[in-house]
Amino acid sequence: MIDQLLEFVMNHPLLVGAFLLVLAAWIAYEVIGSSRSGVTSSEATQLINREDAVVVDIRDAGDFKAGHIAGARNIPQSRLDTRLNELEKLKDKPLIVVCKHGQASGIALGKLTKAGFERVFKLKGGMTQWQADGLPLVKK
Repeated sequence: MIDQLLEFVMNHPLLVGAFLLVLAAWIAYEVIGSSRSGVTSSEATQLINREDAVVVDIRDAGDFKAGHIAGARNIPQSRLDTRLNELEKLKDKPLIVVCKHGQASGIALGKLTKAGFERVFKLKGGMTQWQADGLPLVKK
């Protein structure tokens, strides 16, 4: 097995080099992207309790009604551009963007940052991680 791997590497150095370059770029992107603007569930709780952070839930209304963080505002991602004015008075507070799995919130985070919000964070793992950590949900 190792002999075959070494033979492949020796016969295809450009292919192996390209693979290693893409792998390194992907790892760097993930490390930088996740640490720059993401917060864990416990960090989000601290922001909410200590700095009166506002939670912006970008999931659809049905998912929001099924369970959300207490005090969260539901602004679906598809309507974020038209409803940014609802958040204008909150520019001085930290915003925590929440989606289902923590992947779609990056787009909303970019839009909010571009709109002039300075302290915008995304919840790492989204509502899935929030529930996995055993944190409370409100159902209304």
